[in-house]
Amino acid sequence: MAERYHAVSDAAATTDQPRLVRLRGFGAEGRPTKAISLVTAVVIVTAWWLVSRFGLVSPLFLPSPGEVVDQAVLIAADGYAGASLWSHVSASLTRIVTAALIACSLGIPLGLLMGLNRTAKGVLDVPIEFYWPLPPLAYLPLMIIWLGIGETSKITLLVLAMFAPICLSAQAGVRSLPLERVNGALTLGANRRQLFLDIVLPSALPEILTGIRIALGVGWSTLVAAELIAANRGIGYMVMSASHFLATDVVFVGIGIIAVCAFAFSSTMRLLERSLVPWRGKS
Repeated sequence: MAERYHAVSDAAATTDQPRLVRLRGFGAEGRPTKAISLVTAVVIVTAWWLVSRFGLVSPLFLPSPGEVVDQAVLIAADGYAGASLWSHVSASLTRIVTAALIACSLGIPLGLLMGLNRTAKGVLDVPIEFYWPLPPLAYLPLMIIWLGIGETSKITLLVLAMFAPICLSAQAGVRSLPLERVNGALTLGANRRQLFLDIVLPSALPEILTGIRIALGVGWSTLVAAELIAANRGIGYMVMSASHFLATDVVFVGIGIIAVCAFAFSSTMRLLERSLVPWRGKS
């Protein structure tokens, strides 16, 4: 009987011990995807090479990867349309960076103001929501009529394309701020300046950085339209000029340069996010 009692007691003790359950992940779970992305890139380039190798599409419309690389080397050495490759790239970078700085200097303060002030939101919301869905080509003629064909019209077009996502993201960052955090700061005696600098701005910063990253993508996609306005330098100008002569390989080179620059800007913004808002996604 004693042995049976001890056996039952040991079994009960074993049953009562808590079991560790491994939680299943959800979504991407922050796991690295570089290997998958690399394989995808290799598959796309291989498919492109096979299509051109077997002549499924005319080389006039789809040059082979080798032809595009050869053209890129030739443009890097000799330039295109009377200007070096660096002249085209630097002209586009100057326009993008200038427009981004102007859009940030206007969009971030106005977005924060819209999130904090009901009147400001009511006044600014209508014009922003009106023009934001419009494609830049829709108001490109107005830029030419109002501002001429110089750099001002190009940069203004880029600013308008980049302003809205930055402003709306800043507003969303303020409106997503938990009210408990604000009340807690007020309870501890924070004044309006401290409340803005220590609570509102850090809470809105992740959304602001995301908005800037989106705006840069929109800006690069608008670049070709901006450089339609009597430009003789720029990546967009190079692409459009090549398209008039059916120089598809040059078009691919220009698209590749834009993609590389946009990727570099996006990667820089991601590094900036990790530095300025390391807590994001860890709550």
